[in-house]
Amino acid sequence: MKFALDFHSHTVVKKLIESELDKIDVRYSFHNSSYLEIIGNISSSKFNQIKSNFEKYGIQIKETPNDEFIQKVKDIITELIHNHKYHSYTSSNIISEKLKLSYGHISNIFSNHTLDTLENYIILQRIERVKSLILSNEYTLTEIAFALNYSSVGHLSNQFKKITGLTSTSFAKIVKKRNELQLNQSLS
Repeated sequence: MKFALDFHSHTVVKKLIESELDKIDVRYSFHNSSYLEIIGNISSSKFNQIKSNFEKYGIQIKETPNDEFIQKVKDIITELIHNHKYHSYTSSNIISEKLKLSYGHISNIFSNHTLDTLENYIILQRIERVKSLILSNEYTLTEIAFALNYSSVGHLSNQFKKITGLTSTSFAKIVKKRNELQLNQSLS
């Protein structure tokens, strides 16, 4: 039997982290989706074990101030993309306001540390969210464009095609056809 999955990556990662830390009896507390506090002291060997266990899943512990700063920026972007209350504001204004720094300064640090522009990262994250919303089949393209603060459906469509090489309609058709083929294969 084959079926499509819909999940929130932050929830999955949080559960995975909880499981790994519980296995080695480490007390912890989450401060948000990407900040974890180890309660009490742990040995360096236990810390290295935690790092190793996390790395198996592609989870890295950020240890430098720049790493933490970049993660804060990424968290803000994730919040912007997933929280519809910001749909009438520009990303640059919200990021600057939340970090109490100029957008140019934030963008320079981000680019120097990640070797990608902040604008490009935001676009890529928005397009991933668009894909997810298209696949959910719950929203029209107009509703998606509004929720993700695109100026128009045309702007969303142009950006989607530029990034994926497909129109949003073609993307939806391909995924629908693939799911139908998988379903037919599992039934036969």
